[in-house]
Formats: sequence, C-alpha cells, structure tokens
Amino acid sequence: MDTLKDIGSPWEVLRVFLKMGLTSFGGPIAHIGYYREELVVRRRWIDDAAYIDLVALCQFLPGPASSQVAFSLGLIRAGYWGGLAAWVGFTLPSAILLTAFAYGAGALGGSIGLGVIHGLKLVAVAIVAQAVWGMARTLCPDRQRASIACVAAMVILLSTSFAAQVGTIVMGGIAGFLLCRTIEANPIGSLGAPVSRRVGIVALTAFFGLLAAVPALSGISKSFQLFDAFYRSGALVFGGGHVVLPLLSKAFVTTGWVSEDAFLAGYGAAQAVPGPLFTFAAYLGAVANISPNQLAGAAIGLIGIFLPGILVLLGTLPFWNVFRRLVGAQAIMRGINAAVVGLLGAALYNPLWLSSVKTSADFSIALVGFVLLTAWRTPALIVVILGALSGVALG
Repeated sequence: MDTLKDIGSPWEVLRVFLKMGLTSFGGPIAHIGYYREELVVRRRWIDDAAYIDLVALCQFLPGPASSQVAFSLGLIRAGYWGGLAAWVGFTLPSAILLTAFAYGAGALGGSIGLGVIHGLKLVAVAIVAQAVWGMARTLCPDRQRASIACVAAMVILLSTSFAAQVGTIVMGGIAGFLLCRTIEANPIGSLGAPVSRRVGIVALTAFFGLLAAVPALSGISKSFQLFDAFYRSGALVFGGGHVVLPLLSKAFVTTGWVSEDAFLAGYGAAQAVPGPLFTFAAYLGAVANISPNQLAGAAIGLIGIFLPGILVLLGTLPFWNVFRRLVGAQAIMRGINAAVVGLLGAALYNPLWLSSVKTSADFSIALVGFVLLTAWRTPALIVVILGALSGVALG
C-alpha cells in the first residue's frame, strides 16, 4: 500500500472510471494506456513501477485484463468498495449500449439492415485478424511458441467440443513447461498486495468451487445453464479481449442459443462502443433464446463472465510476488499464451471467415479494415462505421 498518494472514496473512483468507461475506445491495450495517463501520470494514485507490475499480473491471469487492472486500481485506492466502483464505472456504459443494440438488432430487416449486419461481420474479421497478428508477434516470437500455437489451432479446427479448447490450453501449459524454460524472462517488479492471504484463499476456493459446482446445478434451472456458459468462458480465457470469442461461440452458437449471424453482428457492434469487450456478454444474454434472456439475461451474462476474473485476481494478489519468480510458472504461461494465439487464429477461420467472407468484395472490405487498423492505426470506431456503410453499399 506504500504506492498510494492518499486514500480516496468509492464515489471518487466511480466518477473517474465512469468517465473512462464513456471515452475509452480501442480495446484492452488502449485501456491500459488510458489508465496510466489518468491515474499514474495525472492523479498519481499509484507509481509507474507498481502499475507495470499490476499490468503484468493481470496479463498472467485468466479473465479480462483491462477490467482486472481497473478493479485493482479501485481496490488500491478505496478498498473493496473502490474495486466494485471501478468495475461498475468502466463496465456500465458499454453494457447498456450493447443491451440496447440487442433490443434493436431484431429491427434490422430489409436490405439496409442486412447490409449493416454483414458489414459488422466483415469488421469483426478485420479486428480479429489484427488481434491474431499483434498477439502472434508478441507471444510467439520463437519456433517453440510458434509451434505450440500451430498445433493448438489444428486441434481446435479439427474438433467441435468445448472440452477441446480447455484441453488445448492445458496442453499449451504442459508444452510451455517442457519447451520454454530456457527463454529469458522479463524483469520482475514488486507490487504490495492490498488483499490478505485469508481473503485470497477464500477467493480462490470460490473460483474453483463455482467452476466445479455450477455445471452440476445447470440441470436445476435455465438460469444456471446460462450462468455456467458465461462463467466457464470467463474462467478459461487467457489474454482477454478477442480471445473470448471462440469460447463464447462454442457456448452459444454451437448450442443453438444464438444464431451465428446475430453472434457476429453483436461482436462487430461491440467494437464500436467504449469500455471492455467482455460486455459483449450482456448482448448475448439479452438475445439468447434460452430463458432468462433480455435484461435478466444481460445481467447474468455480465456477472457470469466478469466474476471469475475478479475472484482469481483477489486470490492471486497476496501470493503473486513469490509465484511469478518461479521459472516453471513463467514457462507454463508462455505455453498457455502461445496456445491462445492458436485458438484465436482458428476462430478467425471458423466461424468468422467461413460465415462472412463469401465474395471478392467481402474480402476487399475485410482487407481494407485490417490495413486501416494495423498500418494506419485508425480507431476501431471509424473502421466499424466504414464497415457498416460498406455492407449497406454491397447490399
């Protein structure tokens, strides 16, 4: 706690993060930059060294990294209520917008509406391709990790079960432990944990307990089935952001709860709103054809997908400084990160590419979007608007 300048209030935290939740476009990496500028440089809630270490922790854990960083900053600033305030402020704007889109998506009929949906699907292709490209360069820079990513993609493409994705992540960790132990590690900083070890153990127990118990309860009611789908996706996604796409696709499209067109249109719309990409869960919960849906489904989606990341963060904070110095732990995470690159690359092909790119004109729109994002650094919101207009023009 020595990194604090002073103690704040939950209301202060809520105001600051609500402002960022309304203005933070650009995805998780951009969010990390917004936090640093606002809270490290301008407000001095935490120093730069502690902030870098906090970001490293959240990148290591499953769940939405930028939302975990936000929760941690609120926690450090104003305790547990501050952490909740940070999560609510940063998450609520995009969740409301995507829930509203879920209610209006059904009205997108006719050539214009279908064109908008098709354009959003092509934008999703471009954005996920950008994510695969950037993650591959960062997380698979050597032949060991590139090979792990390749094998992971092949396993996912040749299988249709959710268990295959979990198994691929586990195999990636094992391969990393065996093949990546000699890779030079990044420098390690230090972070004072504002969470006691007792609270950490309780949080980890809850994380694993829910992961085991909720599937067993899914036969009791549809609500547990819906919560289970979101909780498993949030608990098993490493890397955050776009990596959750294939997990949610298996959970909702493969089961028939959400049509592929509706899924991809919502995913495209999620690129146009500020805040965390995981609020896509609110849209899915609202449009799912399993009860409860609409507002209740949106609430279940938000709680289900964010809760595991918060629990595992609270459970890891007290032990992080010791654990991350272990050579084996670092090697395992290198393998897991490489595996999720392969998992995301497989999702780029199926369902994104196969369901969206049908003609040379479709490919052209997706290619232009990819170049705008990667070479021109165009904001995602602009690419989404251009993609939607291009889809209407094609229609």
